[in-house]
Amino acid sequence: MGLFNKADKASTEALSKRGESHLAPRTFNMTIGGLEKALLKEFPAEDAEKWDRTGLLVGERSLPVTRVAVALDATPAAVAAAAEAGANVLLTHHPAFLEAPDAFAPEASALESPGAVVWAAIRNQVALMDFHTALDVSPAAARVLPGMLGLKFTLRFAEPLEGSRRKGYGQICEVPDNDGEPETLARLAARCMAVFGRAPRVWGAPDAPVRRVVTATGSAASLAPALVAAGVDAVVCGEMKYHTALELAAAHVAVIELGHDVSELPLAAVLAEALARAGVPAEAVTLVDQSENWWTPEAVRV
Repeated sequence: MGLFNKADKASTEALSKRGESHLAPRTFNMTIGGLEKALLKEFPAEDAEKWDRTGLLVGERSLPVTRVAVALDATPAAVAAAAEAGANVLLTHHPAFLEAPDAFAPEASALESPGAVVWAAIRNQVALMDFHTALDVSPAAARVLPGMLGLKFTLRFAEPLEGSRRKGYGQICEVPDNDGEPETLARLAARCMAVFGRAPRVWGAPDAPVRRVVTATGSAASLAPALVAAGVDAVVCGEMKYHTALELAAAHVAVIELGHDVSELPLAAVLAEALARAGVPAEAVTLVDQSENWWTPEAVRV
């Protein structure tokens, strides 16, 4: 049950194998602070939401980087995987916490406080670094879903970032015709399943024509007014609140819900590409597999 198409899966597996090589260098000429500075040039903190956390959350900037592990989520398991790979930096999309933990204790208390992740990071000497909404609005992230689904990104956003024409939330896309006929919602949903290897949830008439869509990783409920204003036929997103989906249905906007993690796992590859541009060699990067969070009974043989 892969979350990438064949080309994406092959490149991801190759990167992971290079990262696991015993010949990979243990150190290279970059500090944790230097890595953060390089990545902030691609994903500036000023682009992030005010409530978000961007960059280094846990760690010492003066220490040299040994290896970097990349994941969607900063969890105790991801920290353990990073340490096992010899990485002293765990780079994630989602921050380890938004509100500062009020306690730091082992994994057993993870439901009580995100301090369990911080505890694991300090104990394993793994720095925690994330780029969340600053990555969401970046030009690099904007190409991901349209490219994977074969949609034509119009370079316009449902909700542009203030002061920028190249950044924003929700990519407005055109859907290519199917043998001269408009694509249908059912066929677009089937395309999503073929690409991501997961059955999406769909709200809307299966035979409804789909000419213009918005793609959005993660939660897209806040984009609802912009979706209606943009006059799109559907939104392909990570998740949509139920009552917001009701409102969109009344406005004739269909919803294809991929799953929050399914829609954002490809962003780990975007972070890996940013590491390469920052000067981190590919053999010093390990991708942490977090692709098997949710499952459905029909997908499992008992």
